[in-house]
Amino acid sequence: MSRITVRRKVTRLTVGATSSVKEDFLAVEEPLEIRVGGRALAVTMRTPGNDYDLAAGFLVSEGVISRGDQFVAARYCADATVADQNTYNVLDVTLAADVPPPDPSLERNFYTTSSCGVCGKASIEMVSTQSAYEVADDPVRIDPEVLITFPEKLRAEQAVFEKTGGLHAAGLFDGVTGKLLVLREDVGRHNAVDKVIGWAAKENLLPLRGTVLMVSGRASFELTQKAKMAGIPVLAAVSAPSSLAVELAAEVGMTLVGFLRGNSMVIYAGDRIQALTAG
Repeated sequence: MSRITVRRKVTRLTVGATSSVKEDFLAVEEPLEIRVGGRALAVTMRTPGNDYDLAAGFLVSEGVISRGDQFVAARYCADATVADQNTYNVLDVTLAADVPPPDPSLERNFYTTSSCGVCGKASIEMVSTQSAYEVADDPVRIDPEVLITFPEKLRAEQAVFEKTGGLHAAGLFDGVTGKLLVLREDVGRHNAVDKVIGWAAKENLLPLRGTVLMVSGRASFELTQKAKMAGIPVLAAVSAPSSLAVELAAEVGMTLVGFLRGNSMVIYAGDRIQALTAG
C-alpha cells in the first residue's frame, strides 16, 4: 500500500531569515473500520499499512481472540469505494467457527482517535479485559546493558519516521538476546502496538513470553493492558508512564520501565531488570 506518506508544499520560516517553500513528507492518517462477520465493531484513525496485523492485534487486545488460528481471514470490503476506487479503509474479519462473536458492549460507534485509543469509553472497567495469559510467572530476566540498546535499535528501523518525523513506533524484542523481532509504525501509539501483537498472533507466537515491548513515546494504561493481553512480561518506554499504567503493571506482575534513554532508565514496577543496588 502506497498511502503511508504524502507530499505537501510547506513554508519553512526561520525568524530573522528568508522563508522558503519546499515539499515535505507527511504521515498519512485515515480511518479504518474493523468489521467482524460483516458487523461493524470499531473505527480507528491509523496510518495505512499492516492493517491485517492491526485488526488481529485489536481483537487480541479486546479479548475477542487469544490465538492466531482464531483469526481465519480478513479482506477489504469491495463496496467501500470513492469515485469507484476501493478506499481500503473497511476491513472485514472472519473468525473461527468456535469463537463467540464480539460482545456488543465492545462496539464503538465513534472514532478511536490516533492520539488516545481509550478516549470515549465509558469507564476504565470497560477496558479491564481478562487476559488469557499470565505474565507474573514469566521467569525472564533482562540484562540492563541489553535493554539500553533497544531505543537506538527501534529508531534505526523507523523508515517512515525518518521521512516524516510524525509516527510512533512499537518494537518487540527477545528479552535475552536483544534481537528485534518485529517493528511497526503508526500515527497512533496504540495502533503500532496492536500491529505488533497482531503480527505475533498471525505467527502463532502468543503468549509472548520472554519478550520486551518497546514503545517510542509514553507508557499509558491502554498500552500496558495490551501488553498484558498478549502475555508480554516487560514494557519499556522512552518517556514517562501514567499512574494507572504503573498500577496495572504492578497488579498483574509486569515489569514497567520508563525514561529508557542513553544508559539510564527508571523501573516503576516489577523485578525482571538485573539492576545493581547501592549498598
